[in-house]
Amino acid sequence: MIRFTPEQSKAKRMTAEIDDGEDVQLAARAQMGDRPAFEQLVRRYQDRVFRFILRMVGMRDEAMDLAQETFLKAYRALPGWRPEARFSTWLFQIARNTALDALRRRRHIDFVSLTASPDEKAIEPCDTAPLPEERLADKQRIGLLERALRELPVEQREILLLRELEDMSYADIAATLNIEVGTVKSRIARARVAVLAHYRHHAGESCHD
Repeated sequence: MIRFTPEQSKAKRMTAEIDDGEDVQLAARAQMGDRPAFEQLVRRYQDRVFRFILRMVGMRDEAMDLAQETFLKAYRALPGWRPEARFSTWLFQIARNTALDALRRRRHIDFVSLTASPDEKAIEPCDTAPLPEERLADKQRIGLLERALRELPVEQREILLLRELEDMSYADIAATLNIEVGTVKSRIARARVAVLAHYRHHAGESCHD
């Protein structure tokens, strides 16, 4: 898990507060019919919403369509948004429900591989040019993690994606999934234990290693 120094944590909180304040202003203007304000919100969140949906549905073309559908739904639902709710959490709840609706239409739940696929080339992190053996080891570890995640119950896989990959706070996850914060914490704890057990099993490690 990533740990931040007190200075880094404070800076992160200040940045989030600034972003939230700008979101409130833009959303309020959009509620009054200011389309450029909403377009600015779209530009701010479109990449993150797309990546989240892509991990949920696993297909780039479908994810692009669902991301557009998400913002269309958000625009239509904007009159019901209130400043007390973080805009980002409200938007991701719409994105999640949109993705789940699409998955239900397929009659199964599936999550995209954590490894880089052809559909994900546009959102790969910058290449820091590690040594070939390091790249191979990383690929193997990610493959094992991917396999371990797929063996988890859906609710555990989803909550790990939101926490570890989307970096959501417990409160934001609770709002997104419509569950209590205490439930979020206990579910994440169980999911981490489970995924570690599966990972160690596939890696051939003892649980005492």
